[in-house]
This record gives sequence, structure tokens and C-alpha cells, in this order.
Amino acid sequence: MELTPSAQRFVLHWGEMGAAWGVNRTVAQIHALLFYHGQALHGEEIAQTLGVARSNVSNSLRELQSLRLVRVTQVLGDRRDYYETSADVWELFRTIVRERKQREYDPTVRMLRELVADPGFENEAAGTRDRVRETLKLMESLGIWADEMLRLSPGTMLKVLDLGAKVQKFVRGDAASRQDPP
Repeated sequence: MELTPSAQRFVLHWGEMGAAWGVNRTVAQIHALLFYHGQALHGEEIAQTLGVARSNVSNSLRELQSLRLVRVTQVLGDRRDYYETSADVWELFRTIVRERKQREYDPTVRMLRELVADPGFENEAAGTRDRVRETLKLMESLGIWADEMLRLSPGTMLKVLDLGAKVQKFVRGDAASRQDPP
């Protein structure tokens, strides 16, 4: 399969963006290819299209499966595994946020709770205790907020995002915010 210039641009950018977020570039490019293409592809097709080793594709697909961003499917008459991702950007957003929260955010909150609960923590300097407790409080609040946001429908989420932008304009006192209709 040959990528159009637009597809190439999308896949390359997604790879750069993934790398900036700590995701292997090839992993991000494979996800981008599957999303952009919109149809299931087999590993060899992915490897040839992206010009990467088949072993790299296999490892990357396993990682994408562990992140719940790619699933295996079959094509009638073909014994190979095919891989697809959701075409629903909101489903992908929710999956990414949930997985990152479970893998990165939740362990940090657990560690902070354990740290604060440890009797030895009281021996730390008062300023240190305050900073750690404030960090825990903030992270717990953000975690609750994120969980609530993930429960919203896409339409409601868009309304919340739009409302948040309008609130920010209002709080800053932007003249344009006073001209927006209610």
C-alpha cells in the first residue's frame, strides 16, 4: 500500500507526537496508519507501508494491544491476523486517558497516600509535609475530575469544553467574552 502525501504527513506527525509523549515512534505511526486507513491491515502490509522491520511491527502491535488501542481481527479466507483500531476519536481519547491514568497517574497517587500514611512521614520538615499533602490533594481532585469527564457523552464533553473556554475568557475579562451570546 502506498500512502498519499496527506497520509504520510499524518503518520509522520503522529509518530513525532507519540515520541514527545513518551511512546515509541513506530508504535505511534502504526496506530496512525490504522486510524487514517480506517481498515484492518496485516502485519506484513504495515511493515511494507511504513518501511520498518516485521519484528518491530510485531512488538509495536503487542504494545498497542496492551494499551487497548488495537485489536486483532480475521479476514475470511486469510489465515493471517489483521489489526484494526477504533475509528471513533472519542473512544480512542477515552482509552488513552484511562490507560495512561491507570499506568502512570494512579500509582503516583497510591504512593503519595502511602507516604502520607507512613508514621515516619511526620518526621519530615513541615514544609515538605505540606507540599506532599497539597500534591496528593491536587492529584486526587484531578483524578476524580478525569473520571467524571470520561463518563460524559461526546456531545456533553464538547459542551463542557466550550463552557470551560468561555469561563476562562470571562475570568480573564476578555472583551470578546462579553459579546458571546448566552
